[in-house]
Amino acid sequence: MRPARHEREHGSAHGASSQPVRQDGVAGQRQPSVLFVSYDLHANTRGAPGRDAVRRLLARWSELIAGRGRATTVTVGIGPTLPPRLGVGAPDALRELPAFAGERPEPGAGGGEIGVQICGPGPRACEALAGVLAGAGAGVLRPRWRQAGFLASGRPGAGAGAVFLAPPESGGTPRDLFGFKNGTANPGPQECERWVWLPGPGPYADGTFLVVRRIRLRVEEFGRLPVARQEQIIGRRKQGGEPLGGGFEHDAGDLDARAPDGSYLLPADAHMRLADPGLDGGARMLRRGYSYENDVADRGTLFLAYMRDPLLFVRARERMASGDALNAFTQPYGSALFYVLPGARPGRPLGSTVL
Repeated sequence: MRPARHEREHGSAHGASSQPVRQDGVAGQRQPSVLFVSYDLHANTRGAPGRDAVRRLLARWSELIAGRGRATTVTVGIGPTLPPRLGVGAPDALRELPAFAGERPEPGAGGGEIGVQICGPGPRACEALAGVLAGAGAGVLRPRWRQAGFLASGRPGAGAGAVFLAPPESGGTPRDLFGFKNGTANPGPQECERWVWLPGPGPYADGTFLVVRRIRLRVEEFGRLPVARQEQIIGRRKQGGEPLGGGFEHDAGDLDARAPDGSYLLPADAHMRLADPGLDGGARMLRRGYSYENDVADRGTLFLAYMRDPLLFVRARERMASGDALNAFTQPYGSALFYVLPGARPGRPLGSTVL
């Protein structure tokens, strides 16, 4: 929600209006902790008066966050039901995610009209900032759901659940609660320009779409499998993260690589194969997920993925719903889609180009 780096380095908004003005918390290295809070508007917040109330709120949030250090970032998006409720426009792709085969969403565990992602060095910093923002939203917003998460390192090659709650080494790929590296094949900065950020000109430029998923993991069941079977399900080696077909951690998998007997090295039902960007014309999403542990029976992944077109996620998930071996060990129970607003700059509060 602070001015983009180009603007800070090369001048004021008057001379840099053509430069990207994007919210923090999307690109760059992930912070150790996250808190995602989803809100709905109060029942009487609608129409033109509701629009004005939301505008004032976003302007106040812009003031509260401006000038803060980069140790804690805030990323704000709007859900599909907010624009028609306030009588404002929205990108065409801002629509509710469809129901996916085999999933049983839990009431109140997903959706929302305003989503706030707070990332910081620890849970206390995230909670403190969330409290400040919630106080400014009193009378306008009511909480819908929230989820805290963390980045974890792990013991390579160990069973599922063998993770440390400490963050991974700087620059290293964090591991999920299954013990596998999570976020290995993310797009780089240039690819993000093509596949993540909405282009200009127009009111929606410098925004993006965020898919949020709350996914319980059957950690103990997965951990009882031999490591070789775990790797077949994921499609990557557990220790180093390299594809089963060979290569290095950040390499894409070779879908055609075969063993001497003619079988695919990357199984047909491997998670990595079904998520391969080549099946979507090379389109990519930027995954910035976190692990969570609400209690012993509720541990999993807070999936956060940014993309230019949310239909990319829909296509990938529909493929996985019908054939992903990982489905036996996961339970998605809450989903949401948000359009992440363009960033704020002096004289232009967050959301002013949209609302």
